[in-house]
Amino acid sequence: MSASIVGPVIEVPGELAASQEKFNGAAGRAFVAGLPRRAEEFLRRWELRRDGPAMHGVCALVLPVRRAGGDRAVLKLQLPDEENAGEAAALGAWAGDGAVRLLAHDEPTRTLLLERLDERRALTGVPDARAAVEVLAALLARLTSVPAPAGLRRLGDIAQRMLERVPRALGRIPDAADRRLVADCAAAVREAAAEPGDRLLHWDLHYGNVLAAERAAWLAIDPKPLAGDPGFELLPALANRYDPAGTLWRFDALTAALGVDRERARAWTLGRVLQNTLWDLAEGRPPEPVRLAVGRALRA
Repeated sequence: MSASIVGPVIEVPGELAASQEKFNGAAGRAFVAGLPRRAEEFLRRWELRRDGPAMHGVCALVLPVRRAGGDRAVLKLQLPDEENAGEAAALGAWAGDGAVRLLAHDEPTRTLLLERLDERRALTGVPDARAAVEVLAALLARLTSVPAPAGLRRLGDIAQRMLERVPRALGRIPDAADRRLVADCAAAVREAAAEPGDRLLHWDLHYGNVLAAERAAWLAIDPKPLAGDPGFELLPALANRYDPAGTLWRFDALTAALGVDRERARAWTLGRVLQNTLWDLAEGRPPEPVRLAVGRALRA
């Protein structure tokens, strides 16, 4: 393969290196050190040519590329971890219906070749918040209509682990009202846990994870796949671009679009509030106020 296929030497952005150091320690440092070689390996293996500056999030390096036939794509390089386990399986199950299309993948390294969307146009840029909610609701309805492939993490297991952590967590919340809310969230999860669901969930569908595309107005990216109840998907749409007066309207719009039972969706959304609160406490942070406010609105 000629050197022109590979293109310029890969430089890892400092922000990505810093986030890998923060969240993954030695494994993150090793991943960053090996990124240039890994990128060159897959550029050669899949006959790709660099086609623009590198992009990155907290965890992954994304290279715009062109395939041998000239089609535009992106190469996503990431450290295998629990969050991206099953990402290729989920994208394959959706087959481009509501989500970015998977073109190739390497399971041992979790390297993905994806269709290229318009990274300059995310749903966060739509000024009408209600219109953005309706887009997200329509995408969620399509994505959660698909049965989860075998082998994904399951909401029932996650719910059980959350409930086991609640007694200790409550002792770390100084505000009595916040403690009552978190206890109520746990009670809602206990009631719903017997039927955790079997749909394919994105688990991180907020407005920044929806990009414009040529073949569809909007498509979802970057799933953290999970098998479970669609009600567990709703919190990002409620807490991002937060509007206290619009919380219940958003919840009703989402549950109507998904065709789910409102009370079950309420219970699993409170479960998502519980999950995020447990994460905050584990990181030594106080519970995030916006998510608690969403929980209070739904509890009431």
